Amino acid sequence: MGGAVSAGEDNDELIDNLKEAHYIHSDLVERAFRAIDRADYYLEEYRDSAYKDLAWRHGNIHLSAPCIYSEVMEALDLHPGLSFLNLGSGTGYLSTMVGLILGPFGVNHGVELYADVIEYAYQKLDYFIKTSESFDKFEFCEPSFVAGNCLEIPSESRQYDRVYCGAGVQRDHEEFMKNLLKVGGILVVPLEEKLTKIRRTGQSSWETKKIIAVSFAPLTLPQQNTNGEPKTVPLPMFEVRTLQELARIAIRHTLRVTTDNGEGQPRGQGSFGGGRGLGVSGLHKYGPRFKRRRVHRRHCTSVVLAHKRVVSNADPTPAPLDNNNNNHGGQEDGQRRVAREEEEEAEKETGELLPAEPPVNILRERILVLPLPEPLKKYLLYCREK
Repeated sequence: MGGAVSAGEDNDELIDNLKEAHYIHSDLVERAFRAIDRADYYLEEYRDSAYKDLAWRHGNIHLSAPCIYSEVMEALDLHPGLSFLNLGSGTGYLSTMVGLILGPFGVNHGVELYADVIEYAYQKLDYFIKTSESFDKFEFCEPSFVAGNCLEIPSESRQYDRVYCGAGVQRDHEEFMKNLLKVGGILVVPLEEKLTKIRRTGQSSWETKKIIAVSFAPLTLPQQNTNGEPKTVPLPMFEVRTLQELARIAIRHTLRVTTDNGEGQPRGQGSFGGGRGLGVSGLHKYGPRFKRRRVHRRHCTSVVLAHKRVVSNADPTPAPLDNNNNNHGGQEDGQRRVAREEEEEAEKETGELLPAEPPVNILRERILVLPLPEPLKKYLLYCREK
């Protein structure tokens, strides 16, 4: 399933294509997709296929097509503080994107049939937390996974605000899926070859909307134990956060929302409230996507001449001076301003893409200068090395 949009050269271009095709239309979903590189969830030898709008499978590992995940994320209508259950959680790619929106006080659970896939998902989750620049941009609801058949979840189990099933569901199991929802909750499920959104409006009332035609492998039917008793799959525990964890969340939140936006103004409210996630936790200094400049490549001699013209004493236009009255550090010194003017001059001529400057991880910088012992700083940084 897939192929609805053109392939991208990288993750950002893939998301651009999904937006142009109207698969992604909300800011929250766009930011979540941009924050997590789809290729990171592929095996290394298959990364070249990551930015195609196609499903991928290798053994028990499976990823749906990007257009399907886009429809699912939009249909779930996510916001901070919700509880989410992913049936057939696979690599954890979808659960990780959902966690960026749910925030630290949401619930993010997954049930996966294959134990080796859960091990793979935890490896990818650990890699995301330890290495991704995106982790420090948002307040994250870390997913938890359990192994088992989702059809073996006991009927008396807890209910969730949002539920997604990543395998084809037949009418025989529709009621089972619905009963996993709280009143007001949303279930997104491939139901008889149609991706379907079901909202629970009351104890026994529902609203159903067909989204798009899909083709999913069917749910694996449960098997009886050797003693004839049905198996059961316990869902992950609802864990109460420790005071230490709550303190880390509060400190990181406070440092993040008071980060200067480049104009001396804070980017968010100073107070800390529950349920904060991607929608309010903000972005790095340079926004959700680091735009690449389009500049025209000129011959080497032309570049040298252009540089001389800007810095030459004969230039009739002097470089602007610093404004020392700016208490927020918004003005650049003369050398940086000259460099910026060179870039602006080059940007007037469109050409091929060049890589953007790396983002500044202001949250990390602020934690590192805190007057705290090194082990405590490492804890605040989730032991991230870079």
